[in-house]
Amino acid sequence: MTKEMKLTVYLVGSGMHLGSWRLPHVQADASIDVNFYREMARKAEEGKLDAVFIADSLAIDENSHPHILNRFDPAILITAMGAATNRIGVVATASTTYSEPYVLARQFASIDHVTGGRAGWNVVTTADATGRTAQNFGRTSHVKHDDRYQMAEEFIDVVQGLWDSWEDDAFIRDKETGQFYDEQKVHPIHHKGTYFQVRGPLNIGRTPQGQPVIFQAGSSEPGQQFAARTAEVVFSHKKDLQSAQAFYKELKERLPQFGRRPNELHILQGISPVIGRTKKEAQEKKRQLDEALLPEQALKFLSGYVGNVDLTAYSPDTPAKEVAWTEVDSIQSDFETIMRIIDEQNPTVGELYAKVSNAASHDRWIGTPEQIADEMEKWVDVGAADGFMLIPAVLPDTLKDFVELVVPILQERKLFRTDYKGNTLREHLGLRVPVNRYQ
Repeated sequence: MTKEMKLTVYLVGSGMHLGSWRLPHVQADASIDVNFYREMARKAEEGKLDAVFIADSLAIDENSHPHILNRFDPAILITAMGAATNRIGVVATASTTYSEPYVLARQFASIDHVTGGRAGWNVVTTADATGRTAQNFGRTSHVKHDDRYQMAEEFIDVVQGLWDSWEDDAFIRDKETGQFYDEQKVHPIHHKGTYFQVRGPLNIGRTPQGQPVIFQAGSSEPGQQFAARTAEVVFSHKKDLQSAQAFYKELKERLPQFGRRPNELHILQGISPVIGRTKKEAQEKKRQLDEALLPEQALKFLSGYVGNVDLTAYSPDTPAKEVAWTEVDSIQSDFETIMRIIDEQNPTVGELYAKVSNAASHDRWIGTPEQIADEMEKWVDVGAADGFMLIPAVLPDTLKDFVELVVPILQERKLFRTDYKGNTLREHLGLRVPVNRYQ
C-alpha cells in the first residue's frame, strides 16, 4: 500500500531566508499583516495540506531574524487564520517554561472550539542562550536544559488533565429541568506537583478533537524521551538522509516503552526547497536569494544559536574551527549539528550560515517539481520521514510553487490526498481522538 505523506507549512513573514524581505517583489512587512497570513493559510488549504504552523520566541535582540523582531502572538494569529479557512489545521508554539498550564489549556481549547477541531499546540521548553527571555519574565537565570524537560512533562500532564476535566456530554442544558450540566461529569484535577499546583476544572468544555494535537521538536535525549511519551507530531530538520533515518528509527523505537505504536506519532522533516520549472531556473532563484543576504546579518543571526560567541568579530575567511566555541544551554540539537558540520566540512565563518540554514542548504532541495517530489518520496520510502514541514525560503513564492507544481505530482503518484477526508486536524493526520480519562 502507498503511504500517504503528512504535509504542513511553517509560516514566518516573507520567508525563512534572511534576505527574502529585500527582494523587490516581496512584502517587507508581511510579519505584521494578518491578511497576508490569511492568504498564506488559504493557499496551503488549496493544496490540501494538513496544517499551517507558527513558531514563536519570547525575546529579541540584535541577532534576531527580521520577521521575529515584529510579529503577532501565535495563538492570536492562528485563530485569525482558522477563521479565514475551513479545513486546514492551525498550529502555534507556546512555552512550558514561561507559561501557566491553566491559561495555555484554556487558550488552545478555545482555539479548537473556534476552528471546529483544527488546533495544534507545538510544545517548546524555550531555548535561551543569552538569558534575555528569563529577564523578560522577571527571572535572573534560565532553567537548565534537562530541568526544562522535567518541568514540561508535568506541565503537559496538567494541561491534558484540564482538557479532560469536562466529559464529552457533561453539558446537558435541559431547559425543562433547569439542569445546565451534570455535576458527576466535571472533575477538578487537584494537581500538586514539583512545579505546579492547579485545582481545576477548566472553564471551557471538552473540545471537538477531544484534545488539540500535540506537536514537538526536541531532538536531544530528554527531548526524544518527552516526544516518545507525549508528542503526536514531531518536527525535525536533519541535513542528510542518513541522519534523518537514524533519528526516525531511534524515536519510533522509544514508543513501546510508553505503550504507544509507531503510527501514533508522525515525524516530519523540515525542508526548504527552491523550485524552478528547470534546474537552472531554481539555481537562479537561489542565487538571487543569497545575493539579497547581508553577510553580517547572517553571522549575527547564527550567533544567536551559539550562545555568547559573536561571529561578526571574526573575518569571514576565518576557519570556523578557530572560533572560541563554548557549550550552550540552548537548543542542544542545533548546537551539536553546527559543531558536527564544522568538524566534518571545515567551513570558514563566512560559509557557515549557508551550510546550517534551512533555506535550501543542500543541492537536493534545489530543482524542478519532479526532482523535489522524487526526493520527498525517497525519504518516506526509506524510513526517514512520515512527511514534511515545508519551510518556505520566500513567501508567497515558495508556497505557491509547492502547492501548484509539487503537490499535483505527489497526488498523481498517490502519495498525498486530493481532498480532505475529514474536518479536524486529527482526521487529516489519521490520529485517534483521546478517550476522556474519566469516561
